[in-house]
Amino acid sequence: MRVTGTAGEPHALLIMPNSLHKPIIHFVHGNSFPAGTYRVFLDYLRPHYEVQALEAHGHDPAYPVTDGWSYLVQELIATLAARYREPVILVGHSLGGILSLMAAKARPDLVRCVVVLDSPVVAGWRAMILRLFKFLGADKKFSPARFSEKRRNLWKDAEAAYQHFASKEMFAIWPPQVLRDYIDAGTVPHPEGVALRFRREIETAIYLTLPHHLGRLLRKPLAMPVGFVGGTESVECRQAGLGAIHKLVGKNFVQIQGGHLLPMEAPQQTAAAVLAMLASFNLS
Repeated sequence: MRVTGTAGEPHALLIMPNSLHKPIIHFVHGNSFPAGTYRVFLDYLRPHYEVQALEAHGHDPAYPVTDGWSYLVQELIATLAARYREPVILVGHSLGGILSLMAAKARPDLVRCVVVLDSPVVAGWRAMILRLFKFLGADKKFSPARFSEKRRNLWKDAEAAYQHFASKEMFAIWPPQVLRDYIDAGTVPHPEGVALRFRREIETAIYLTLPHHLGRLLRKPLAMPVGFVGGTESVECRQAGLGAIHKLVGKNFVQIQGGHLLPMEAPQQTAAAVLAMLASFNLS
């Protein structure tokens, strides 16, 4: 298995197949975390699957961030159609899980199944409130966007960036190698040191354009198996409510110890849950 990608892009995760019998997982990252951040988690899947990913959604001008993420869905669909000659398994975290569901709904011919990792699916009355807040321009007050637009994005070097994040409670619980992977994949050279690769204005725009039509879109079952693996301590999913995702996935609902960022907090346990979920689908 050989890792390849655009020059200068660490952990690009474009995996060239050397064993044609392995099913393909296309992984879709969460907001602000390039795919290389998930290397440890994805490494646990690679003995069984060929793993690929687009390194950073939302940064191609051809697929801008708009309300409801329609162009981001088109970006994912275009990636799947261009890369693969067969339907693939979609595994997506947070933003990535929602994009995976929307892409699978739009193009079921491209997707064998979907596993969603702690994606907050907003539906019902919560979706109505979200839509109202967007209309009134009050959504930022209740969104992570109020933090992301002011997020620090420049350090003198990679080690300074690592120490900055390691001092934060949210990142301190990650295994050290996962945080190192985030620094490797998530920063780029800057004249003054290193800067965040995932631009904070893109991250903020994604938060402010969270789809409010998912309940209507997912009212009917998808044409393929769908599963959910979430964190027992996930504030994001608790705020969004789990009713819609329960209805969508049925018995394919699993929670493991962890928060919203469980693929980084507990990569081995999350991978084990994903592998078990996929085995239960009996895809072969």
